[in-house]
Amino acid sequence: MKHIYLDNAATTQLDQDVLEKMKPFIRDYYGNPSSIYSFGRESLKAIEQARETVASCFNCRSSEIYFTSCGTESDNWAIKGICSSHRAKGKHIITTNIEHPAVLDTFRYMKKIGYDITLVPVEKNGIVNASDIEKAIRKDTILISVMFANNEIGTIQPIAEIGAIAKKHNIVFHTDAVQAAGAIPIDVKALNIDLMSVSAHKFHGPKGVGALYIKRGIVIDNLLHGGGQERTRRAATDNVCGIVGLAEALRLSVENMEKNNAHIKAIRDAVKAGIEAKVPYIIYNGDETNRLVNNINFCFKFIEGEALILLLDMKGICASSGSACASKSLDPSHVLLALGLPHEIAHGSLRLTFGKDSSMNDVDYIVNTVAQTVDRLRQMSPLYESFIKEH
Repeated sequence: MKHIYLDNAATTQLDQDVLEKMKPFIRDYYGNPSSIYSFGRESLKAIEQARETVASCFNCRSSEIYFTSCGTESDNWAIKGICSSHRAKGKHIITTNIEHPAVLDTFRYMKKIGYDITLVPVEKNGIVNASDIEKAIRKDTILISVMFANNEIGTIQPIAEIGAIAKKHNIVFHTDAVQAAGAIPIDVKALNIDLMSVSAHKFHGPKGVGALYIKRGIVIDNLLHGGGQERTRRAATDNVCGIVGLAEALRLSVENMEKNNAHIKAIRDAVKAGIEAKVPYIIYNGDETNRLVNNINFCFKFIEGEALILLLDMKGICASSGSACASKSLDPSHVLLALGLPHEIAHGSLRLTFGKDSSMNDVDYIVNTVAQTVDRLRQMSPLYESFIKEH
Protein backbone atom coordinates (compact mmCIF):
# COMPACT_ATOMS: atom_id res chain seq x y z
CA MET A 1 0.00 0.00 0.00
CA LYS A 2 1.21 3.49 -0.82
CA HIS A 3 2.14 5.92 1.93
CA ILE A 4 2.14 9.54 0.81
CA TYR A 5 2.43 12.09 3.60
CA LEU A 6 0.82 15.43 2.72
CA ASP A 7 0.27 16.97 6.15
CA ASN A 8 3.56 18.75 6.75
CA ALA A 9 1.80 21.81 8.16
CA ALA A 10 0.67 19.61 11.06
CA THR A 11 4.07 18.06 11.71
CA THR A 12 7.14 16.92 9.81
CA GLN A 13 9.28 13.81 9.84
CA LEU A 14 12.38 14.09 12.02
CA ASP A 15 15.38 14.58 9.75
CA GLN A 16 17.92 11.75 10.01
CA ASP A 17 20.84 14.18 10.36
CA VAL A 18 18.96 15.94 13.16
CA LEU A 19 18.43 12.63 14.94
CA GLU A 20 22.14 11.83 14.73
CA LYS A 21 22.96 15.23 16.22
CA MET A 22 20.53 14.56 19.10
CA LYS A 23 21.60 11.00 19.92
CA PRO A 24 24.61 11.80 22.16
CA PHE A 25 22.39 13.98 24.36
CA ILE A 26 19.70 11.34 24.72
CA ARG A 27 21.91 8.78 26.42
CA ASP A 28 25.59 9.74 26.75
CA TYR A 29 25.58 13.43 27.74
CA TYR A 30 22.60 13.32 30.10
CA GLY A 31 23.99 15.67 32.75
CA ASN A 32 21.73 18.46 33.97
CA PRO A 33 22.97 21.73 32.41
CA SER A 34 22.16 23.54 35.67
CA SER A 35 24.84 21.50 37.48
CA ILE A 36 28.26 22.97 38.20
CA TYR A 37 30.28 19.80 37.55
CA SER A 38 31.90 19.17 34.16
CA PHE A 39 29.40 16.51 33.07
CA GLY A 40 26.59 19.04 33.33
CA ARG A 41 28.66 21.74 31.67
CA GLU A 42 28.80 19.63 28.50
CA SER A 43 25.03 19.88 28.26
CA LEU A 44 25.12 23.60 28.97
CA LYS A 45 27.71 24.09 26.23
CA ALA A 46 25.44 22.30 23.74
CA ILE A 47 22.50 24.53 24.67
CA GLU A 48 24.50 27.72 24.21
CA GLN A 49 25.83 26.53 20.87
CA ALA A 50 22.25 25.81 19.81
CA ARG A 51 21.22 29.29 20.94
CA GLU A 52 23.94 30.81 18.75
CA THR A 53 22.77 28.75 15.78
CA VAL A 54 19.14 29.79 16.15
CA ALA A 55 20.10 33.45 16.59
CA SER A 56 22.18 33.38 13.40
CA CYS A 57 19.15 32.11 11.45
CA PHE A 58 17.02 35.08 12.55
CA ASN A 59 19.69 37.82 12.66
CA CYS A 60 19.48 38.45 16.39
CA ARG A 61 21.60 38.07 19.52
CA SER A 62 21.87 34.65 21.14
CA SER A 63 20.80 36.29 24.40
CA GLU A 64 17.44 37.08 22.76
CA ILE A 65 16.56 33.39 22.18
CA TYR A 66 14.72 31.47 24.90
CA PHE A 67 13.91 27.78 24.53
CA THR A 68 10.42 26.53 25.38
CA SER A 69 8.43 23.31 25.08
CA CYS A 70 6.53 24.26 21.90
CA GLY A 71 4.99 27.02 19.80
CA THR A 72 1.90 27.09 22.00
CA GLU A 73 3.94 27.83 25.10
CA SER A 74 5.86 30.52 23.22
CA ASP A 75 2.61 32.17 22.10
CA ASN A 76 1.16 32.02 25.61
CA TRP A 77 4.33 33.46 27.13
CA ALA A 78 4.47 36.31 24.61
CA ILE A 79 0.83 37.33 25.03
CA LYS A 80 0.32 36.77 28.75
CA GLY A 81 3.79 38.06 29.59
CA ILE A 82 3.28 41.36 27.76
CA CYS A 83 -0.24 41.80 29.10
CA SER A 84 1.06 41.33 32.64
CA SER A 85 4.10 43.58 32.34
CA HIS A 86 2.29 46.36 30.45
CA ARG A 87 -1.07 46.40 32.23
CA ALA A 88 -0.33 49.80 33.78
CA LYS A 89 -0.16 51.29 30.27
CA GLY A 90 -3.38 49.70 29.02
CA LYS A 91 -5.41 46.57 28.49
CA HIS A 92 -6.13 46.59 24.76
CA ILE A 93 -4.59 43.94 22.50
CA ILE A 94 -4.95 43.33 18.76
CA THR A 95 -4.80 40.21 16.57
CA THR A 96 -6.48 38.86 13.43
CA ASN A 97 -9.44 36.53 13.06
CA ILE A 98 -7.42 33.74 11.36
CA GLU A 99 -4.78 33.14 14.03
CA HIS A 100 -3.86 29.69 15.31
CA PRO A 101 -5.90 28.56 18.36
CA ALA A 102 -2.76 29.01 20.48
CA VAL A 103 -3.14 32.76 19.92
CA LEU A 104 -6.92 33.12 19.58
CA ASP A 105 -7.71 31.08 22.68
CA THR A 106 -5.09 32.97 24.67
CA PHE A 107 -6.67 36.26 23.56
CA ARG A 108 -10.07 34.97 24.64
CA TYR A 109 -8.61 34.04 28.02
CA MET A 110 -7.18 37.54 28.39
CA LYS A 111 -10.63 38.93 27.63
CA LYS A 112 -12.09 36.85 30.47
CA ILE A 113 -9.67 38.40 32.94
CA GLY A 114 -10.37 41.98 31.93
CA TYR A 115 -8.46 42.77 28.74
CA ASP A 116 -10.12 44.31 25.69
CA ILE A 117 -9.39 42.46 22.46
CA THR A 118 -9.80 43.44 18.81
CA LEU A 119 -9.91 40.76 16.10
CA VAL A 120 -9.10 42.46 12.80
CA PRO A 121 -10.71 40.66 9.83
CA VAL A 122 -8.62 39.56 6.88
CA GLU A 123 -9.45 40.19 3.23
CA LYS A 124 -11.07 37.48 1.09
CA ASN A 125 -7.61 36.32 0.02
CA GLY A 126 -6.70 35.53 3.63
CA ILE A 127 -4.32 38.46 4.11
CA VAL A 128 -4.87 41.23 6.62
CA ASN A 129 -4.59 44.82 5.48
CA ALA A 130 -1.88 46.52 7.53
CA SER A 131 -3.86 49.75 7.50
CA ASP A 132 -6.73 47.93 9.26
CA ILE A 133 -4.32 46.94 12.01
CA GLU A 134 -3.30 50.59 12.40
CA LYS A 135 -6.93 51.73 12.49
CA ALA A 136 -7.56 49.34 15.40
CA ILE A 137 -4.84 50.93 17.56
CA ARG A 138 -5.98 52.92 20.61
CA LYS A 139 -4.16 54.91 23.26
CA ASP A 140 -4.31 51.91 25.58
CA THR A 141 -3.10 49.33 23.03
CA ILE A 142 -0.14 47.35 24.40
CA LEU A 143 0.26 44.42 21.99
CA ILE A 144 -0.23 43.50 18.34
CA SER A 145 0.02 39.80 17.52
CA VAL A 146 -0.19 38.68 13.88
CA MET A 147 0.91 35.30 12.55
CA PHE A 148 3.67 35.26 9.94
CA ALA A 149 2.00 32.62 7.75
CA ASN A 150 -1.33 30.88 8.18
CA ASN A 151 -1.30 27.19 9.05
CA GLU A 152 -4.44 26.33 7.05
CA ILE A 153 -4.31 28.36 3.86
CA GLY A 154 -0.62 29.29 3.85
CA THR A 155 -1.09 33.03 3.31
CA ILE A 156 1.87 35.21 4.29
CA GLN A 157 0.97 38.34 6.22
CA PRO A 158 2.53 41.83 5.71
CA ILE A 159 4.81 41.47 8.71
CA ALA A 160 7.23 44.23 7.69
CA GLU A 161 4.40 46.77 7.35
CA ILE A 162 2.79 45.75 10.63
CA GLY A 163 6.16 45.81 12.39
CA ALA A 164 6.76 49.35 11.16
CA ILE A 165 3.30 50.41 12.35
CA ALA A 166 3.86 48.90 15.79
CA LYS A 167 7.23 50.62 16.08
CA LYS A 168 5.73 53.99 15.05
CA HIS A 169 3.09 53.72 17.77
CA ASN A 170 5.49 52.26 20.38
CA ILE A 171 3.48 49.04 20.69
CA VAL A 172 4.99 45.59 21.23
CA PHE A 173 4.72 43.39 18.13
CA HIS A 174 4.55 39.59 18.37
CA THR A 175 4.37 37.17 15.46
CA ASP A 176 3.59 33.47 15.55
CA ALA A 177 6.15 32.22 13.02
CA VAL A 178 5.55 28.52 13.65
CA GLN A 179 4.64 27.86 10.00
CA ALA A 180 7.13 30.35 8.55
CA ALA A 181 10.37 29.47 10.34
CA GLY A 182 12.62 27.43 8.09
CA ALA A 183 10.30 28.00 5.11
CA ILE A 184 10.87 31.69 4.33
CA PRO A 185 13.71 34.07 5.29
CA ILE A 186 13.17 35.87 8.61
CA ASP A 187 15.22 38.85 9.78
CA VAL A 188 13.69 40.02 13.05
CA LYS A 189 15.58 43.31 13.00
CA ALA A 190 14.57 44.31 9.48
CA LEU A 191 10.95 43.33 10.20
CA ASN A 192 10.75 45.20 13.54
CA ILE A 193 9.63 42.06 15.36
CA ASP A 194 9.73 42.26 19.16
CA LEU A 195 8.60 38.71 19.99
CA MET A 196 8.51 35.62 17.75
CA SER A 197 7.36 32.05 18.38
CA VAL A 198 8.74 28.96 16.62
CA SER A 199 8.36 25.19 17.02
CA ALA A 200 10.92 22.57 15.98
CA HIS A 201 8.59 19.88 14.68
CA LYS A 202 7.39 22.13 11.86
CA PHE A 203 10.82 22.12 10.18
CA HIS A 204 11.91 18.49 10.64
CA GLY A 205 13.01 18.86 14.23
CA PRO A 206 11.74 16.96 17.29
CA LYS A 207 8.37 17.46 18.94
CA GLY A 208 8.16 19.02 22.38
CA VAL A 209 10.60 21.90 21.90
CA GLY A 210 10.20 25.46 20.66
CA ALA A 211 11.67 28.91 21.11
CA LEU A 212 10.63 32.48 21.78
CA TYR A 213 12.64 35.41 20.47
CA ILE A 214 12.43 38.35 22.88
CA LYS A 215 14.03 41.53 21.60
CA ARG A 216 16.52 43.07 23.96
CA GLY A 217 14.85 45.76 26.06
CA ILE A 218 11.34 44.28 25.88
CA VAL A 219 9.87 44.05 29.37
CA ILE A 220 7.91 40.82 29.71
CA ASP A 221 6.81 38.84 32.76
CA ASN A 222 7.59 35.14 33.08
CA LEU A 223 5.00 32.50 32.28
CA LEU A 224 6.62 29.67 34.26
CA HIS A 225 8.04 30.09 37.74
CA GLY A 226 10.35 27.77 39.64
CA GLY A 227 14.02 27.26 38.85
CA GLY A 228 16.50 29.66 37.29
CA GLN A 229 16.77 28.10 33.84
CA GLU A 230 16.94 30.18 30.64
CA ARG A 231 18.66 33.00 32.51
CA THR A 232 15.85 33.00 35.14
CA ARG A 233 13.20 33.65 32.47
CA ARG A 234 11.71 30.18 31.96
CA ALA A 235 11.69 27.65 34.80
CA ALA A 236 11.94 23.94 33.84
CA THR A 237 14.75 21.44 33.36
CA ASP A 238 16.28 22.04 29.93
CA ASN A 239 15.35 19.62 27.16
CA VAL A 240 18.94 19.34 25.96
CA CYS A 241 18.49 16.82 23.14
CA GLY A 242 15.38 18.67 21.93
CA ILE A 243 17.16 22.02 21.92
CA VAL A 244 20.09 20.55 20.01
CA GLY A 245 17.63 19.05 17.52
CA LEU A 246 15.73 22.32 17.05
CA ALA A 247 18.90 24.23 16.25
CA GLU A 248 20.21 21.63 13.81
CA ALA A 249 16.84 21.31 12.05
CA LEU A 250 16.54 25.08 11.71
CA ARG A 251 20.10 25.39 10.42
CA LEU A 252 19.52 22.74 7.76
CA SER A 253 16.17 24.24 6.75
CA VAL A 254 17.62 27.73 6.35
CA GLU A 255 20.73 26.55 4.50
CA ASN A 256 18.67 24.43 2.08
CA MET A 257 15.66 26.74 1.85
CA GLU A 258 16.05 27.79 -1.78
CA LYS A 259 16.59 24.23 -3.03
CA ASN A 260 13.81 22.74 -0.89
CA ASN A 261 11.30 25.42 -1.84
CA ALA A 262 11.95 25.01 -5.56
CA HIS A 263 11.40 21.25 -5.24
CA ILE A 264 8.25 21.65 -3.13
CA LYS A 265 6.73 24.36 -5.30
CA ALA A 266 7.11 22.28 -8.46
CA ILE A 267 5.19 19.40 -6.87
CA ARG A 268 2.59 21.71 -5.29
CA ASP A 269 1.89 23.46 -8.60
CA ALA A 270 1.57 20.18 -10.49
CA VAL A 271 -0.92 18.78 -7.98
CA LYS A 272 -2.92 22.01 -7.92
CA ALA A 273 -3.14 22.19 -11.70
CA GLY A 274 -4.10 18.51 -11.91
CA ILE A 275 -6.91 18.77 -9.38
CA GLU A 276 -8.28 21.94 -10.95
CA ALA A 277 -8.30 20.24 -14.35
CA LYS A 278 -10.06 17.09 -13.15
CA VAL A 279 -12.46 18.30 -10.44
CA PRO A 280 -15.24 20.84 -11.08
CA TYR A 281 -17.04 23.01 -8.51
CA ILE A 282 -14.04 23.76 -6.30
CA ILE A 283 -12.69 26.84 -4.55
CA TYR A 284 -8.98 27.52 -4.05
CA ASN A 285 -8.60 29.17 -0.66
CA GLY A 286 -6.08 31.88 0.08
CA ASP A 287 -4.01 34.17 -2.10
CA GLU A 288 -2.78 32.60 -5.36
CA THR A 289 0.83 33.70 -4.96
CA ASN A 290 1.47 35.29 -1.57
CA ARG A 291 1.50 32.00 0.34
CA LEU A 292 3.88 29.31 1.54
CA VAL A 293 5.08 27.19 -1.37
CA ASN A 294 4.04 23.94 0.33
CA ASN A 295 0.36 24.75 0.77
CA ILE A 296 -2.80 23.83 -1.17
CA ASN A 297 -6.25 24.38 0.33
CA PHE A 298 -9.39 23.54 -1.65
CA CYS A 299 -13.06 23.47 -0.81
CA PHE A 300 -15.01 20.87 -2.78
CA LYS A 301 -18.71 21.66 -3.04
CA PHE A 302 -21.31 19.01 -2.12
CA ILE A 303 -19.03 16.85 0.07
CA GLU A 304 -17.81 16.60 3.67
CA GLY A 305 -14.10 17.12 4.20
CA GLU A 306 -13.92 14.55 6.98
CA ALA A 307 -15.21 11.79 4.70
CA LEU A 308 -12.70 12.85 2.04
CA ILE A 309 -9.81 12.64 4.53
CA LEU A 310 -10.84 9.16 5.70
CA LEU A 311 -11.19 7.80 2.16
CA LEU A 312 -7.86 9.30 1.10
CA ASP A 313 -6.28 7.63 4.12
CA MET A 314 -7.60 4.28 2.88
CA LYS A 315 -5.71 4.98 -0.35
CA GLY A 316 -2.49 5.77 1.52
CA ILE A 317 -2.65 9.57 1.41
CA CYS A 318 -2.29 11.48 4.67
CA ALA A 319 -4.04 14.84 4.41
CA SER A 320 -6.16 17.12 6.57
CA SER A 321 -9.09 19.48 6.43
CA GLY A 322 -7.47 22.24 8.48
CA SER A 323 -5.54 22.81 11.70
CA ALA A 324 -4.34 19.66 13.45
CA CYS A 325 -5.06 21.40 16.75
CA ALA A 326 -8.76 21.58 15.86
CA SER A 327 -9.07 18.29 13.95
CA LYS A 328 -11.57 16.77 16.40
CA SER A 329 -13.93 19.73 16.21
CA LEU A 330 -17.15 19.33 14.23
CA ASP A 331 -17.23 23.05 13.47
CA PRO A 332 -15.96 24.28 10.08
CA SER A 333 -12.60 26.02 9.98
CA HIS A 334 -12.68 29.51 11.49
CA VAL A 335 -10.11 30.50 8.88
CA LEU A 336 -12.34 29.52 5.96
CA LEU A 337 -15.34 31.21 7.56
CA ALA A 338 -13.22 34.35 7.91
CA LEU A 339 -12.76 34.32 4.12
CA GLY A 340 -16.53 34.60 3.78
CA LEU A 341 -17.25 30.99 2.83
CA PRO A 342 -20.61 29.58 3.98
CA HIS A 343 -20.62 26.72 6.48
CA GLU A 344 -21.68 24.06 4.00
CA ILE A 345 -18.78 24.83 1.66
CA ALA A 346 -16.20 25.34 4.42
CA HIS A 347 -17.03 21.81 5.63
CA GLY A 348 -15.75 20.41 2.33
CA SER A 349 -12.15 21.53 2.71
CA LEU A 350 -8.92 19.69 1.94
CA ARG A 351 -5.46 20.87 2.93
CA LEU A 352 -2.44 19.29 1.26
CA THR A 353 0.96 20.41 2.56
CA PHE A 354 4.11 19.12 0.91
CA GLY A 355 7.66 18.74 2.22
CA LYS A 356 11.23 18.23 1.11
CA ASP A 357 10.65 14.47 0.99
CA SER A 358 7.61 14.73 -1.29
CA SER A 359 8.08 13.15 -4.72
CA MET A 360 7.07 14.31 -8.19
CA ASN A 361 6.48 10.63 -8.96
CA ASP A 362 3.40 10.72 -6.70
CA VAL A 363 1.67 13.62 -8.43
CA ASP A 364 -0.50 11.59 -10.80
CA TYR A 365 -1.58 9.22 -8.03
CA ILE A 366 -2.48 12.13 -5.73
CA VAL A 367 -4.46 13.96 -8.43
CA ASN A 368 -6.31 10.88 -9.64
CA THR A 369 -7.08 9.64 -6.13
CA VAL A 370 -8.45 13.01 -5.02
CA ALA A 371 -10.54 13.31 -8.18
CA GLN A 372 -11.94 9.78 -7.90
CA THR A 373 -12.70 10.17 -4.20
CA VAL A 374 -14.47 13.49 -4.62
CA ASP A 375 -16.55 12.02 -7.46
CA ARG A 376 -17.43 8.98 -5.31
CA LEU A 377 -18.62 11.19 -2.45
CA ARG A 378 -20.61 13.43 -4.77
CA GLN A 379 -22.39 10.44 -6.27
CA MET A 380 -23.70 9.71 -2.78
CA SER A 381 -24.80 13.31 -2.18
CA PRO A 382 -28.48 14.22 -2.72
CA LEU A 383 -27.41 17.88 -2.91
CA TYR A 384 -25.09 17.12 -5.80
CA GLU A 385 -27.77 15.03 -7.54
CA SER A 386 -30.23 17.89 -7.21
CA PHE A 387 -27.66 20.41 -8.45
CA ILE A 388 -26.85 18.35 -11.55
CA LYS A 389 -30.51 17.94 -12.42
CA GLU A 390 -31.06 21.70 -12.20
CA HIS A 391 -28.00 22.50 -14.31
